[in-house]
Amino acid sequence: MLKSEPFEVTLANKQSIILPEAIAHLFLKNNHKRVKVVATFKEQSINYHGALIPKKNGLCVMYFSNEKQKALGIFMNDYFEIQLFEDQSKYGVDMPEELDAVLMSDHEAYTIFEALTPGRQRSIIYTIKRYKSTQTKVDKAILLTENLKRGVTDPKLWLKQF
Repeated sequence: MLKSEPFEVTLANKQSIILPEAIAHLFLKNNHKRVKVVATFKEQSINYHGALIPKKNGLCVMYFSNEKQKALGIFMNDYFEIQLFEDQSKYGVDMPEELDAVLMSDHEAYTIFEALTPGRQRSIIYTIKRYKSTQTKVDKAILLTENLKRGVTDPKLWLKQF
């Protein structure tokens, strides 16, 4: 499995970090645009999935949301450590058990889900992951899969009752 050594970064702007060229190139040349990330600051550590975003100017950035900044307790100009790992997950993000169970119990919905683009699949996964309660995740997964079967393609309508 491909992984980087831990390295130090700081926020480049409100929600992104610039990755060292050698590390970004190592992953990109091996066709790994999606990575698993461990970010550490003082005593705090978070794990998440991220995307390497090559820019036209030669730099490579990764988004680092306000939520992640808050979880680590970092502010602009703070230096923190991250380490990148090859993402070996099927969808580029961990599948919630609740959504997986709903898809496994509904072959038609599963077939539609698998036919979607990887980005659309991740959007659906993130849509369900944002809920805290297991029951809410199940309810929303059922609603979302029913809407997919109806042909609803607009993400704004995935969780709408028809």
